[in-house]
Amino acid sequence: MKFLLAAVNAKYIHSNPAIYSLRAYAGEALAQYTELAEYTINQSAREILADIYGRKPDAVGFSCYIWNWRLIEELLEELPKLLPGAEIWLGGPEVSYDASVILSGHPQITGIMLGEGEETFKELLTYYVRREEGQNGLGTEQTLKDIAGLCLPEGCTPCRPPVDMDRLPFLYQDLSSFENRIIYYESGRGCPFHCSYCLSSLDKRVRVRGIGTVKRELQFFLDHRVKQVKFVDRTFNCDHEHAMAVWTYLQENDNGVTNFHFEISADILREEEIAVLNRFRPGFVQLEIGVQSANPRTLEAVRRGTDMERLERAVAAIRRGGNVHLHLDLIAGLPYEGYESFGLSFDRVYGMKPDQLQLGFLKLLKGSPLWEKAAEYGICCQERPPYEVLYTRWLSYEEMLRLKRIEEMVELYYNSGQFAHTLAFLESAFPGPFALYESLADFCGRKGYFSFGPARVRRYQALLQFAREYDGERLEVYRELLTFDLYLREKVKSRPDFAGDTSVYKEAVRQFYQKEEKEGRYLSNEEGYDWKQLAGVTHLEPFAWPVWDRERMAAGYGDFREGKPREADRVFVLFDYRKRGPLDNGAKVRLAGPAQAEGKRGST
Repeated sequence: MKFLLAAVNAKYIHSNPAIYSLRAYAGEALAQYTELAEYTINQSAREILADIYGRKPDAVGFSCYIWNWRLIEELLEELPKLLPGAEIWLGGPEVSYDASVILSGHPQITGIMLGEGEETFKELLTYYVRREEGQNGLGTEQTLKDIAGLCLPEGCTPCRPPVDMDRLPFLYQDLSSFENRIIYYESGRGCPFHCSYCLSSLDKRVRVRGIGTVKRELQFFLDHRVKQVKFVDRTFNCDHEHAMAVWTYLQENDNGVTNFHFEISADILREEEIAVLNRFRPGFVQLEIGVQSANPRTLEAVRRGTDMERLERAVAAIRRGGNVHLHLDLIAGLPYEGYESFGLSFDRVYGMKPDQLQLGFLKLLKGSPLWEKAAEYGICCQERPPYEVLYTRWLSYEEMLRLKRIEEMVELYYNSGQFAHTLAFLESAFPGPFALYESLADFCGRKGYFSFGPARVRRYQALLQFAREYDGERLEVYRELLTFDLYLREKVKSRPDFAGDTSVYKEAVRQFYQKEEKEGRYLSNEEGYDWKQLAGVTHLEPFAWPVWDRERMAAGYGDFREGKPREADRVFVLFDYRKRGPLDNGAKVRLAGPAQAEGKRGST
């Protein structure tokens, strides 16, 4: 007997903890009868079918989500042709709500496991093993109808109670399968909130693993120095005692390498929680905060009781620590949120200065409370996964398309972190951040710039052209800002045209590095590099404006006009790529004195 548990992930770096949990919970005695297979939605159905066929399973179970259901449906059509004797099982949120409908539409499916599947799968696997043994004369009286938590063609068996979290085994005793992949960790299930667009609102009972167990498992990750652990708890800090215990333990046992990601609700953060977050090593923790909207009527309609003022204060308090990566989310397509209202929500969340701002679009999940009220709200969505909203009573399809283009601009320019200083200055030329990205999206649409390809320099050039059209009076300032942003991230091999010609500083740059080799005033040289090697791992660039000071540039926007300042005003900025910021990955920056052009007086 071989039961193949198959996952089709969104990307290779993702893993599917569900299938690992099913196998681990079944226990060592049954593990010999299970096999795991992980694929991605970027693979063809033909490729996946060939692999499954080569494994020759007696039964196959697919983990189903909105991102993989279309591909799995294609597999369901072909798999019985190749393995006619194999029984097919499904599980996961995409098939749990209308399981009987799915079964009637796919007669090749043996059944669907509903809800939490650990205990259900263990009994199902036991059934198969005993059935096989019965063929050898051992026999068994059990049938599938005796197993709780199943939907079968003839009907559903009784519901199964939630599993005891402390009975769930640890999934990562062997990390060899997770090299270069994100590790997902679950310390709790359920959510106390009632957000009407989310299926987690249906499971209101919050259950957490014992803190002793959690500490032992987190220590395993720390001891093995894994790169990142992503908690999948829906609202990690809803249990304050649990959150404080975990965060305190991590702060006290930081290994200097591992990063931990949490989804939290910021407006319920307490002062002691913010205090421990402020003590983390920079880059140790990432926080994902779902704001979704700043429109009070929208928040009320989706049953999300967010205190926006308290949320803003909490985000500001975390940002003051300068050590936590903040990711804030918005959702377009919610009730009472029109285009103008969404722009106001965007500006308010953008003003919190997150490291990343995700502009998402409503997915109308089957079985969610909002799905049931879709007609009342005039929400129209795609018929097939991912069930993304097309338009609402308040937001037209044309406006939705415009928001899609704005989303792409936010991803390319803001979330990439590659244009931080340029954007901060550029924002001052517009009534607000949303107006900036709206204009940028329109500009790129007119110019045909929505397919930039891999060449990042093209994005810089497009932004300069945009600045020329919308704020040409300060074009030379934008050239320097873009040059600074470019060299902040990397020492480019080919200098772009917008960066200008700095050949008149060639001799001054050479003298600077020769002096640094001997004196090390600005550069540490533990490696014992000669001056050419030092120049290879750093970059020295002259600037006429204080482009390294983002806040000063933005605050003094009106003072920076077209024109070239005096040569004596230029300053050398040193970029050291050996030392990068843990949050933005930018090079360490130091001012290295007045910029001396060849033949001019002064020194570096």
